[in-house]
Amino acid sequence: MAVAKGIAEQLERASWIRRMFEEGARLKKERGEANIFDFTLGNPEVEPPALTLATLRRVATEGRPHGHGYMPNPGFPEVRAAIADKLRREVGLPFSPEHVCMTSGAAAACNVILKSILDPGDEIILLAPFFAEYPFYVGNHGGRVVVVETDADCLPEVERIAAAITPRTRGIILNTPNNPSGRVYPAALLRDLESMLARLPNPPLCISDEPYKSLVYDGRKVAEVAALISQTAICFSWSKSQALAGERIGFLALSPRLPDWPQMAAACTFANRTLGFVNAPALWQLVMAEAADACVDVAAYQHKRDVLCAGLSTAGYQVNRPEGGYYVFLKTPIPDDVAFVGLLGQAGRAGGSRRRLRPGRLHPAVDDRAA
Repeated sequence: MAVAKGIAEQLERASWIRRMFEEGARLKKERGEANIFDFTLGNPEVEPPALTLATLRRVATEGRPHGHGYMPNPGFPEVRAAIADKLRREVGLPFSPEHVCMTSGAAAACNVILKSILDPGDEIILLAPFFAEYPFYVGNHGGRVVVVETDADCLPEVERIAAAITPRTRGIILNTPNNPSGRVYPAALLRDLESMLARLPNPPLCISDEPYKSLVYDGRKVAEVAALISQTAICFSWSKSQALAGERIGFLALSPRLPDWPQMAAACTFANRTLGFVNAPALWQLVMAEAADACVDVAAYQHKRDVLCAGLSTAGYQVNRPEGGYYVFLKTPIPDDVAFVGLLGQAGRAGGSRRRLRPGRLHPAVDDRAA
């Protein structure tokens, strides 16, 4: 049986992050665990907050009747009420439980909202650089990706976004703090985007993907996208803020300012079921009803950022110092970033070259390509 042509094509373009993870696993076997450091998947290397683990232990043992059975597809009503209360406090809008759908992480939330708004050939705008899986999410539902470049500081430019909008544009994915650039989008930029969108007869939906919202540094605070852009859907996950990447728990929230939110909420509930998620994990829903505000030690991540950026800068790399998230976005010293990764792999082999890989040492050109 042949693999579907669409999947075969996507496999050819599959995420380099996953390929690097698999290469890292191979190198660990070849050179030893102590000699290979894994910076690929964004797997949290800290443990979840004490409150989260304590709540999980209690919820798992309290013997809630039918606690492991089916519930309404958007989640337990009391959990959705707790999340709506959290959103009211943070965003300042009148969220209700009906605006919330509990999901299997932010990835599921993104797929649910995209399934709910896309017909074949409809367009979704992605702001480069973007999370490498977004094009596959869009393709899952027959959509077409339109890539809009950001400026030299990796910030969106409203004029470029406006120029990319067509009658088929159904959504714009915003990701702040951004994966992979680490940029936090300023509130003024989001206000300018709202002003532009408000002038359109049928503005596209802003899909705000927020898994890194709690991981910001140097005293920054992330602007609430839904507070500043009226037609917004929030995709949230506790994978990063609570180091729960393997538990797949998050939510999708529709802004109360969406004019057709009841119809959209019904569509999202249907999509959550028929995409096969059915409902978010029951135990973790109950945990988040009580521990939604818990967070890992952000200061520890900030320290690691500082150490890593200083080391890379000393080694000669040009580094964008991340304002949030936990990725470092840098420029390769030669034009071919894949070839450069290969050179790094060769340099680490037993008996291989130990020289520093500085711009100009391996190739006379310094390229703007980011890796």
